[in-house]
Amino acid sequence: MSDIRFSGEPELQTPAMVVGWTMDAGRLGSRVTDYLVDKLGGQAFCEIEPVDFFPLSGVTIVNNIVYFPESKFYACPEKNLVVFQSTPPSYEWYRFLNLILDVAQDYCHVREIYNIGSMVALGAHTAPRQFFGTINSNEMKKELSDYSLTREIDYETPPGGKPTLNSYFLWMAKRRHVPGANLWVPVPFYLVSAEDPAAYRSILGFLDDRLVLGLDLADLDEQARLQNEKIDQVRAAQPEIDRIISKLEHGLRLEEGEGEKLAEEVGDSLSEFED
Repeated sequence: MSDIRFSGEPELQTPAMVVGWTMDAGRLGSRVTDYLVDKLGGQAFCEIEPVDFFPLSGVTIVNNIVYFPESKFYACPEKNLVVFQSTPPSYEWYRFLNLILDVAQDYCHVREIYNIGSMVALGAHTAPRQFFGTINSNEMKKELSDYSLTREIDYETPPGGKPTLNSYFLWMAKRRHVPGANLWVPVPFYLVSAEDPAAYRSILGFLDDRLVLGLDLADLDEQARLQNEKIDQVRAAQPEIDRIISKLEHGLRLEEGEGEKLAEEVGDSLSEFED
């Protein structure tokens, strides 16, 4: 596997695997995978070489330091878990996703894969974060039937359209007989450019229960509480923002310009809060 560089040999026994992508709505994929790696003491053991999958324009420069796209695998041996975090590839999807599955199946012998995804929602942040599951096998669907996943989803890629990266990955995993599930969480549109701790709390709660990770998620509950408190302050100071959020809470349609106003005001407020 010339496109993969190994740096370690973790001791794992048919682990589960969690996949998260950076740059998605509310930073969901990176927040979930960062949290797992941090809390479970994950150590990087291999990575996919970026040269054939990302454009030069994909680099980020901060204080004259160049940051290249990264696609790394982390091992958490104590919990028998593999975590993969990556920038979404720009080219060669099929080849890139097969490399992930090569490591997962041939090197780690994973038993199942959970792929994290987010979608932009028109609801209010005060609503519970329901999340959806799309699953690639009937057997796994039965195993997950006791969890609070919304599974009855009907969707078809529009004619001439391109499937999402997560859906493509789930299909490829099925072809290689690897059970997998995509976990999708709707993120309120005005939190897309910030983050949504309630959203990744819901995913991590499921993973903690399903994979018996022993996580204490109280810190995420506190982050969500503080964020809600900050938004409440914006609502109290700006009656127009309160009115717009109230419309979302009651399922009412926004007028032209109201969504942009809400996203701007809340985004600016939370940016100051994070700083």
